[in-house]
Amino acid sequence: MRLLILLAVLISLAPDDVAFAQLSGTGDFHIAWEVKNRFRLFRREADFLRQVAASRGDGVLATEQRLERDAAGLGWAKDVVGNLCVDKFGDLMQTCDRDGEKENYVAPRDHRIGVVLSGDAPPGAVCSWTFDSGQGQLRQNEAPCEGEIILRVPYGRITVATVDIPLGDGTAQRVVAEIAVRDVLIAGLGDSIAAGEGNPDKAVELDGTFCFKRFLHGNSGGQYFRPGRAGYGDDRSCESGPSTPVAAKDWARHGARWMSPGCHRSLYSYQLRTALALAVEQPHLAVTFLPLACTGASIAAGMFGNQMADDCPWVLGVDNCSGTSPAQFGELKDLLAAARKQNPLRSLDMVLLTVGANDVNFAGLVSNVIVDGTTERVLLRQGGSIASAQDTQKLLDGDLPDAFAQLRTALKPLVGGNLARVVYVSYGNPAMQAVNQPCPGGRDGLDVHPAFGADAERLRAAATFVDTKFLPKIKMLATCDGDKNCRDPLTDRMTFTDAHQAAFAQHGMCVHAPSDPDFDRACFSPTGNSFEADLAKAADEPMACGRAASDYRPYASRARWIRTANDSYFTAMTYPEGMPAMLKPSDIHDAIWGVLSAVYGGAVHPTAEGYAAMADAALPAARGVLGLPTPAAVRSEPLPPPTAPAPTTPAAPNAPALNAPAPSRTP
Repeated sequence: MRLLILLAVLISLAPDDVAFAQLSGTGDFHIAWEVKNRFRLFRREADFLRQVAASRGDGVLATEQRLERDAAGLGWAKDVVGNLCVDKFGDLMQTCDRDGEKENYVAPRDHRIGVVLSGDAPPGAVCSWTFDSGQGQLRQNEAPCEGEIILRVPYGRITVATVDIPLGDGTAQRVVAEIAVRDVLIAGLGDSIAAGEGNPDKAVELDGTFCFKRFLHGNSGGQYFRPGRAGYGDDRSCESGPSTPVAAKDWARHGARWMSPGCHRSLYSYQLRTALALAVEQPHLAVTFLPLACTGASIAAGMFGNQMADDCPWVLGVDNCSGTSPAQFGELKDLLAAARKQNPLRSLDMVLLTVGANDVNFAGLVSNVIVDGTTERVLLRQGGSIASAQDTQKLLDGDLPDAFAQLRTALKPLVGGNLARVVYVSYGNPAMQAVNQPCPGGRDGLDVHPAFGADAERLRAAATFVDTKFLPKIKMLATCDGDKNCRDPLTDRMTFTDAHQAAFAQHGMCVHAPSDPDFDRACFSPTGNSFEADLAKAADEPMACGRAASDYRPYASRARWIRTANDSYFTAMTYPEGMPAMLKPSDIHDAIWGVLSAVYGGAVHPTAEGYAAMADAALPAARGVLGLPTPAAVRSEPLPPPTAPAPTTPAAPNAPALNAPAPSRTP
């Protein structure tokens, strides 16, 4: 109807009036541009555009939930982890092939951008584009005005874009804009919380049954069955004796996959999600992210010195890995030196940091809570893997302040002498079900191993220690408030955020909701009866609910933002390498593997949703450090109908490639 009215009006107008009506919507033009695939760790633009499509400006957590709905809870990262600017060991590539162009990762020479004309040009109009970077010959294009120009612009220089728009009356309008890409260099440092532990990029696939032994039990009570790794073709029983090297290698081949196997570094980490969110929301920005955090890292062993690798899985074409992970400060200094060799002005813009928990043996505190079996407690304590709140308090008061002072001293020159450029993101308390209300204890989420069960009193003591001692101490050290080791609080004070902690208090490891995944509600018993107790039955079907373990959805949305031991086993089922020699077993059915495979994949670490909530807390601080604007509030509106691609015209010599139409016109 509107079209008929418009035609009637045009027919009634004089010729000159018709020409005026055609031009009445034109003239309000400007040049819009955006950096393409601007999260530079991604090799494929399609992976970045998937993140853009899932983002609505309502936060990383909401984005994560949309991505996982699309992935049916199996994890969006499984399709991305093989297409990153890292090698199979998780080390950054010096040169990375991104969308068909070889780029120096730490010091890019140029950036690929898309340029469009914003405004209503006459239908079918062809615009004349010129791009001047001040480096030799101008680049020129004749292209449909509604199309997008794709070109590469030199980094560190202003490129002047000029477009002449024919207006249909024999005149033209010229629009000029300056294009300058800002590439920010962000390093992610720290421990398992910084690395994204608990969330392998490709979760382990479980199927069938697998036998584990128990400590100091007779034949009748010395075994139990749990789901095994899908695809493993050797003997799954406990009767075959020690595993052969071939069987062990086959077992390792079917484990979970991580961006960095030795460090359990993950695309789901809050650090990566923070850097990625900046790239998604800031169209004129390119983000070069250096993921260096490593699970198990302390300030001494991890930041300053090498550390034992937490995992050493089978890697294609490699029989063994080194068993150690290099010092993060050493890696960072090497990367910065390589960057400055290419670009002397290249510097570190920001550091994302979480560290300190391993310095006070936080993992031992967790083991003290969840390991209830007498024999297992004795052996783990002998190996230094169990610690009480009193043990942890001694380290918190004694060793950590001095270690943190050394950390500040080492970080300061890397960020231009101002530690405000270090965004320290604090931990969340994993053991809360509501504000000031710890989880009740019991076997809920812990019955994947017969010796597990949270002692209520030890759990309450640990939760209280975290809230009243550990978290306040970490904040004091990061902010210099009351820390006598801060020499100059004005420059030694880090940018600190703990805005996620209130939300974590509502989403601890014991929290349930009717919206939890169907498998969890049907198969994970709150009373600790998730697995078949009868050995004869369990040998064929380990789940008491009778469902296949493959029905578990590791990345589905849950009320709990903390991985339980059950979650850790069903998501990662990790056999660690970084352990004392006395605890190292010789057989994959060994009792110690049964204990550790349930926790070393990330028990009592955040889920992907938890890490996304941490990224939401870190984002305002990151914007502040980098001087970036907060994106405008997003309005929910229906998408316009798709338009047919406009025809392309031959490019002029030395002209950039031409794509049409533009997928978006972000000013």
